[in-house]
Amino acid sequence: MNKPLPQSITLDMMRESLHSAIICDALDSIGLTNQSPRKELLPMTVEAVVVGRCKTSLWADMYHVDPRPYELELQAVDSIEADEVIIAAASGSMRSGIWGELLSTAVKHRGCVGAIIDGAVRDVRQMRTMQFPVWAVGTSPYDSKDRQRIIDVDVPVEIGGVLFSPGDLVFADVDGIAVVPQAVETEVIQLAWVKVHEENIFRDSIKNGMSATEAFAKYGIL
Repeated sequence: MNKPLPQSITLDMMRESLHSAIICDALDSIGLTNQSPRKELLPMTVEAVVVGRCKTSLWADMYHVDPRPYELELQAVDSIEADEVIIAAASGSMRSGIWGELLSTAVKHRGCVGAIIDGAVRDVRQMRTMQFPVWAVGTSPYDSKDRQRIIDVDVPVEIGGVLFSPGDLVFADVDGIAVVPQAVETEVIQLAWVKVHEENIFRDSIKNGMSATEAFAKYGIL
């Protein structure tokens, strides 16, 4: 089961007020300085702020005929829960488009809120039409059959030097992707919540005529 969120800060509230940069600031403040993959994973479909729980999958390239094509892929899709984000760790492989319209349709119907693909995707136009948020390395028109397959699900996976574990809270937007380990989730979300509202005060002070130097001296926020 997914871990409940801290106190009264709901996922919808996070989607409204928080974002990857503020989450990285909060993680930095407790010494977790490597929680955002340092590689190019671009929003391929819509510019949205996606917040959800990691549903992890590990992919491998293949060079033979698959006797049971799509087996674990379909199991992963059919086991997705509401407010989860598909995490596909494919080592940045561009061998095929491992994610597309049909899988997006299936997981969106089950309440999935987005997909982060460390590899290629296809059917981008269709996924844009259905407004399903997807981050990926790039695109490929090739089908994954006999080219790539899932070799494990619901296990810790690595993308760009960052560990994504099942159930971890992940934030993805136009700035990038940040993952919050469950062990520090309560602390990080509370820190981010305070900081984002302090930044609003800083911003309003600047708009009302205070200099940036004065605002920083007063609030210690930047």
